[in-house]
Order: sequence, then C-alpha cells, then structure tokens
Amino acid sequence: MASKNISFDTIPASIRKPGKYFEFNTRFAVRTLPANLQRMLVIGQRLAAGTVAALVPTQVFSDAQAADYFGNGSLAHLMCRAAITANRYLDLTVIAMDDAGTAIAASGTITITGPATTSGTLSISIGSRRVDLGVASGDTATAIATALAAELAKYPDLPVTASSALGVVTLTAKNKGTVANQIDLAAECTAKGVAAAVAAMSGGSVDPTLSEALAKVFAEQYHVVATPYNDQANLVTLRDHLDAVSGSMEQRGAVGVYGFDGALASATTLAGQVNHGRVAGVYLRGTKSPAYEIACAFGGVMAYEEDPARPLNTLELKGISAPAIDQRLSRTEQENCLNNGVAPLEVGPGERVQIVRAITTYIQDAQGVDDISLLDITTIRTLDYARKAWVDRISLRFPRSKKTGRVKSAIRTELLDVAYKLEELEILENIDEHKGKLIVEDDLQDPNRVNAAIPADVVNGLHVFAARIDLLL
Repeated sequence: MASKNISFDTIPASIRKPGKYFEFNTRFAVRTLPANLQRMLVIGQRLAAGTVAALVPTQVFSDAQAADYFGNGSLAHLMCRAAITANRYLDLTVIAMDDAGTAIAASGTITITGPATTSGTLSISIGSRRVDLGVASGDTATAIATALAAELAKYPDLPVTASSALGVVTLTAKNKGTVANQIDLAAECTAKGVAAAVAAMSGGSVDPTLSEALAKVFAEQYHVVATPYNDQANLVTLRDHLDAVSGSMEQRGAVGVYGFDGALASATTLAGQVNHGRVAGVYLRGTKSPAYEIACAFGGVMAYEEDPARPLNTLELKGISAPAIDQRLSRTEQENCLNNGVAPLEVGPGERVQIVRAITTYIQDAQGVDDISLLDITTIRTLDYARKAWVDRISLRFPRSKKTGRVKSAIRTELLDVAYKLEELEILENIDEHKGKLIVEDDLQDPNRVNAAIPADVVNGLHVFAARIDLLL
C-alpha cells in the first residue's frame, strides 16, 4: 500500500527518547451533515416600562418574558407573541428599538350613541383581540364609554391605551409610528338603542430605521429576520443587510420576512420595489391581525421547518385571524400574487390561515429579465444549508493542510461525499449526473489558494400536479 505520509500535530519528528507515543485526531470523526436548527430574529419597538434597554439582542422564551423585557402591549412584545404562538419551540432573539424622536402615535375612536333601551353586549375588536362589555338598559352613551375605557384598561397587553369623554372612547397606540396604523378596529352592540361608530387607527408617523438595530446583530447568525415595517426604505435596508451577512465573505445565510394586509396592487408594487431572493412578503387581505403579526407567524413557521428543501404549502399560521369571506383572495388573485413576488395566505378548513406557497419577492434579474431561479424561499435556504455542509466538512478535514496534488484530490473526495449525503436527504439531486463538473484546481494568481466549482442541483418542491382523465365508453 502506498504511503500516505502520515503527519502529526503534537508528536515531533525529532524525538529520540524511546517510547510509544499516541495522539488523538478528530478531523475525520464527523462524517454526517450538520444540524440545521433555525434561529429567528424579531425587530420591534419597546416601551419605557420594558426592563431591557434598546438595541440589546435578547433571547425570549415566553410571552410573559417579552412583556417584561419590552413592555406589556409593545410592538416587540406582540411580535414575540405571534412568533411563539406559531412555533412554541422557536429559538427566538429580539432586538428592540425606541420610538423615533419625532414620531407621532396613531389613534382611533369609538363613538357611542344611546341610551340603551334593552340590555346587551358591546363587543370591541382591537386587532385580533376581542373585549366584551355588558350594557344595561338605561345606560347612557357617556356611561357606556366610561365603562368601556375602564374595561380596556384591564387588558395591559393591548397595543393601545383608552380614554373616554362625552361618549367617545379614544384609543392611542402605545408605540409611536406608522405600524399602529395597521391595527384594525371594529365594534358591534346587541343592546337596542346603542350604536358604536368606529374611526380607524390613523395618524401614526415616523418609524425608527432598521439600520442601527441590524448593525448591532451583524456578526451573529440568525436564519429568519422578521420586520414590522413594510415600507420600501426599511425593506431595502433589510435587503442590503441580508446580502451582506449571507454573502461569500460572511456566509451566515438568512432570509427576511414582512407582512402586508392592504390592497393587492400595493402588495405587488412593494414586492417589485424589493425584488430579492432572500426577502418574502406575506399577504393576507382583510385580516384583523396586524401585518407585523403575520410576518412573525410566517417566520416562526418557516423556522420550525429544518429541512430547507421542503415546501411550506398548507402549513397553518396559528394565531392569525381569518379574514371575512368577501376579503379572501380568489384563485386569480393568488396567481397574480405568485407571479409578482407576493406570498399569499388563504383560509383552509376550520378557518385556519395557511400558506399557499412561500415565494420570495425576486421577480427579475439585474437586466429586468423575468427570472424564476430564486422564486421559492426553499431554493436559497437549500443553498445556504448546502454551503454550510461543505464549509464545515472542509474546515474539519483540512485545518492545517499543505497544498499538494494529494490534498486537492482529497478535497474533491470530501466535497463529493457531502454532495452524496445531501442527495440522501433529498436536498440535492442528480449527483452522479453532475459530478464531472465538480472541479478542484489551483488558483492562477495565488500559489496558496485552491478553487472549486461545485454543481448544486437543488431538489424542487412538488407544487403542481397535472393529469389528464381519458374518458372510455
């Protein structure tokens, strides 16, 4: 057998004292692929009552912790709740921000008229949260409004505070900025003689920018990043961050998620402005759940799926409210979403909100040519995992190697072994067909560098099945 020129790390070749010397070599111990535990990062605004300061990345394990850390009813708290509800086993980190210095809080009103001529119930919905108030016959509008404000104060996790005057309940967002404009308000009363007119949450302006928060977590690995902001400027900031941390120098692959619940035309326009294979825009029209909760629920569900190639179709977003029937997307509207970079949600059996298909906002390449290479979020997640598998293997096997022909051959063998294992897990496919394209060669400029070209035929999701039924008489 030809010599392999065994090298030692701790036993020098120059020793002369007789003895039996053994060292341990663990470089070849690991022959499996790395685990793919997904870590999620939520970015949201805090309240002054929170015990964790702004811009401090903090792991969160429960709703109660989030309320304590960031303030009960804060944007960060409610985003955590949505993520944990969707995935109770989530590895979740939050970086909270203070409201912008010049921000204005959104507000809305519920105007009560009366008096009540029968007893009944006044039901108020603030986002997906419903609060019921008993109304007695003879109660005046002012009395009902006063009682409603007092009842709402019993729910400190609401995103608003309530005050009343002359039959009008004013709801003011706890966090300032545009995000509270997403909070849906609704009211109905079964007591005769009483009506409740709602003026939607509006007027919130000026959000903090994502750049400072993202800079604080740049060096850390988070696989899914959820943002409450769905404006072009903040999404471009997120897009640039994902490019930087996921690129060939940093190699900490991540994807970003935002929610949207407005008009379909606005959703597709925004997706075109983002146009990125690492950013998903999740759409559910007419829901009472704010868009920031949609983003966190989707991100939590995606983080639960550790197989990067497995589609997320039909998975439920627990905690997200199903919209009214007349607001649900038709098949044609869903196709419009899927052709314009928007990931639609639908309502399945049992009024469960579920994923239709998890696509990215990437629609066109830099030339403006339609490009489906990064259509599904599974594609980039698969490439991220495959890269990690190859990086880990080469790092384990060749931490201090010389650059010889034998070493280059061994590198190719290890790269191919990882590829076959990825094929066994149905993450890559057709390895035998493409292995001839796996090249390991010297760099033409740097004598200490080896280059490799690795074909990666990713496994695609089974999204469409078509069949023809032939009638036989």
